[in-house]
Amino acid sequence: MNKDIKYFGIDISHLVFDVMDSDGNYYQFKNNELGFKKFTKLLNNKSHCVMEATGYYHYQLAYHLLESGIKVSVENPLSVKRFIQMGLSKVKTDKSDSKLICAYAEQVELKLWQGNSKEEIECLQIVRTLSVYTKQSTMLKNKLHGEAVLGNPSKLVVTSLKRSLRQLIKEIKTLEDKLLILVKQSHQDLFTRLKTIPGIGSKTAIMLVVLTGGFDRFTSASELCSYAGLTPVIRQSGSSVKGRPRISKMGNQKLRNLLFMCSFNACKYNKACRDLYERIVAKGKSKKLALIAVCNKLLKQAFALAKSGLIYDGNYKSTLVKN
Repeated sequence: MNKDIKYFGIDISHLVFDVMDSDGNYYQFKNNELGFKKFTKLLNNKSHCVMEATGYYHYQLAYHLLESGIKVSVENPLSVKRFIQMGLSKVKTDKSDSKLICAYAEQVELKLWQGNSKEEIECLQIVRTLSVYTKQSTMLKNKLHGEAVLGNPSKLVVTSLKRSLRQLIKEIKTLEDKLLILVKQSHQDLFTRLKTIPGIGSKTAIMLVVLTGGFDRFTSASELCSYAGLTPVIRQSGSSVKGRPRISKMGNQKLRNLLFMCSFNACKYNKACRDLYERIVAKGKSKKLALIAVCNKLLKQAFALAKSGLIYDGNYKSTLVKN
């Protein structure tokens, strides 16, 4: 804890946000621009605001504080929840939560939240919308198939479904084209190099750039794998409890799912991934475990290209010597 810094624990809901500072003062403001301005008047260059990542509700306040030059940390809700549970608190209110978030800020090492550029925010919004449209497209296709199975489908219903599907496909194409333009404007070189990895196509390269922020925020491949939720979790205790090692899944689900789908092609066309897959299966391990290892390998290859500025080299061998 830095005694020169005054911490502000913030609990945010849809309409209001509750604040408790390290001096024990409690405030409540509306979760809108007017409330943000009133709150900012309490702050100075020695203030450090800490909040949970609460869906979409924390974004506007976090960006307002960032633009005002205030230190901001947006913490994992699970980390804060576990901290609160350790205190065995029997009270659960917005006021008590803001107080405990402030106590959490005083006792842990905080990372400053950096936010995203306007281009990155737009790319992420497009990706989320594409995800919604893709699910809707699948639903419409399934509905069309179901109507056809009836044997005597309504022409009006089928026509309406096909019209909706055509419009949806058109919207998806428009958003995909716009996303490609934005990625090329900001990460043309990285986008081109990622496509040289066997098993990663144009759409996957776009998603990797968007979901990782161009790999700029990661200092190591292991940190990136942890962000994707691909790192193993081992549960063992004594001689009686020996749980099967599993991936944590505490990370970006979209990135993890994307890599898993790519792992099938990577096992066919990416020599390093294929050798890894065959080596793990030959040891008697499950094929799913081998595919998870391939996901990690693909992500590490992408990270290496992003940081080195090189293109993929299938004949590359590490210069690290194993003892």
